[in-house]
Amino acid sequence: MKKPPELMAINTPTQDILIENLDEGMKKYFKVCKEKIGFIPNVLLSFAFRPEKLKNFVSTYNELMLGESGLSKLEREMIAVVVSSTNHCFYCVVAHGQAVRQLSGDPELSEKLSINYRTALLDKKQKAMLDFAYKLTKEPSLIENSDRGRLREAGFTEEDIFDIADTVAFFNMSNRIASGLDMQPNKQYHKMNR
Repeated sequence: MKKPPELMAINTPTQDILIENLDEGMKKYFKVCKEKIGFIPNVLLSFAFRPEKLKNFVSTYNELMLGESGLSKLEREMIAVVVSSTNHCFYCVVAHGQAVRQLSGDPELSEKLSINYRTALLDKKQKAMLDFAYKLTKEPSLIENSDRGRLREAGFTEEDIFDIADTVAFFNMSNRIASGLDMQPNKQYHKMNR
């Protein structure tokens, strides 16, 4: 069996050269990542190959996942896992599965979301959110007003519905980049929060 690439399946400079070519703001961001989690996520190193795209990715990701929202950080990570699982995106299932383990304290939840979110013990609100995320990923042209209506009935506001759709869309895009380039998750993710 062929060994997968360390970072991704296109040829890039070494990690040191990728980081060296970044502006000071991104170098500082990488340093904070390394201090906070112990390593630089491979998705960031992959995007470092195209520094302007890295800035856009980081800005969008941070606003989406850390910005003000009626959705909790855990709920946003749950969406990331369900979307990524639906798209069979290895990188994102592994990386965001680790985030679900960390935020929930429940490794089983992460694994159930990765395989079949319907088997997880979810409340009505989470189930409605993930049903919408799944359908928007799998069959976006079939989304109807009744789908948004189910989110309202579950207790989501109009802003929350926007944030759910935004999160789903972002991870569909990210999944396609990660799969298209065969990005590899950092090996550390597999052992964390177990």
